[in-house]
Amino acid sequence: MTYSGDVSPGGAPAVRELDGLTITKVSVGPMDNNAYLLRCRDTGEQLLIDAANEAPRLLELVGDAGLATVVTTHQHMDHWVALEEVVAKTGARALVHADDAAGLPIPAQPLTDGDTVAVGDRELEVIHLRGHTPGSIALLYRDPAGVPHLFTGDSLFPGGVGNTDRDPQRFGQLVDDVEHRLFDRLPDETWFYPGHGRDSTLGAERPSLPQWRARGW
Repeated sequence: MTYSGDVSPGGAPAVRELDGLTITKVSVGPMDNNAYLLRCRDTGEQLLIDAANEAPRLLELVGDAGLATVVTTHQHMDHWVALEEVVAKTGARALVHADDAAGLPIPAQPLTDGDTVAVGDRELEVIHLRGHTPGSIALLYRDPAGVPHLFTGDSLFPGGVGNTDRDPQRFGQLVDDVEHRLFDRLPDETWFYPGHGRDSTLGAERPSLPQWRARGW
């Protein structure tokens, strides 16, 4: 089946096969959070982005292959409800940006902008996007055989940047980081995977950047 990225709580995962990486997207309740299981096709090593909720379901997704790493995109609780149980049952290392580490229920290794996180033979680049939370991050996979793939947490969605509680300073920081650290660096065909809802591409959203700035959210 062609990957669409459309998932719903309790529904079937969506699976995307890249040349060296398999991406499995699943939605968990009650807040329709997306969790992403990445598997290196050469080594079989797996990494989970946001152990958001429904630990038994995420563990079933992981299966017998084991889990090496869980990366939490930011400190909001709906993105880590299952983290403690998933880590306890798999032995995976937990990673989060240093500025959000205090908001997690378990100790996690700190990340910073520009770090790389391995998934077997593949690498994800950490991009710090300030504003939704102090330590929000995106994870970038530059597919050598295709387009870039970007996991944006709650910092970028189809239709706008993440919630900044109508704080002009936080909004300005976030929209600046999203524009300069994502849109200015990456091509239109970059596919991005948000923390809730449907995927999009940077090209589909790029024309709306001035509108986002003008409306202030």
